[in-house]
Amino acid sequence: MEFRIINKETWDRKEYFEHYFLGIPCTYSMTVKLDITKIKNSNQKLYPTMLYYITKVVNRHSEFRTSFDVNGQLGIFNEMLPCYTVFNKDTETFSNIWTEYYEDYEVFCELYEKDIKEFGSAKGMMSKPNIPINIFPVSMIPWATFEGFNLNLQKGYNYLLPIFTMGKYYEEKNKYILPLAIQVHHAVCDGFHVCRFVNELQELINK
Repeated sequence: MEFRIINKETWDRKEYFEHYFLGIPCTYSMTVKLDITKIKNSNQKLYPTMLYYITKVVNRHSEFRTSFDVNGQLGIFNEMLPCYTVFNKDTETFSNIWTEYYEDYEVFCELYEKDIKEFGSAKGMMSKPNIPINIFPVSMIPWATFEGFNLNLQKGYNYLLPIFTMGKYYEEKNKYILPLAIQVHHAVCDGFHVCRFVNELQELINK
């Protein structure tokens, strides 16, 4: 994992970053409907497949990998890993598990299954140890679908990485639709970037 420090003086986004981080701190969320018919009609498991696709697109674009390091320096990770929630039926709580990302879909799914088997039934918020700093959060609420979803974070104005939340999929006009909420910081990510992310994610799903 590498972390490249941003030189703000030569950064194209300097003006926008200072406006939305220092002047008018602003985060926002967008909820979209993804057509996951291709996934549902295949033998692919929904959760790991979506984790793979989301991570793949995140790693394409620097705006989704921009963050502060442990020393408070602004920079860009060369790679991000998904940290996702797993529900515990006994306690009715959840645990977070992170999985190494590989470009090879089959390898990623094998690592996902290995992590689920080893840490999926563990109690506690962070069930898999040695959490790397280059992770981003993904969760799923499979019990209800939604039209909109927003996280209200007390210290969210200092958090630059994207947060993804999936809901319960449903059937509509012979298609399977999955709601996905994307929460980002306006200092590093504009509406254009979110829309490009959604379009590229849908293209991956369609393939």
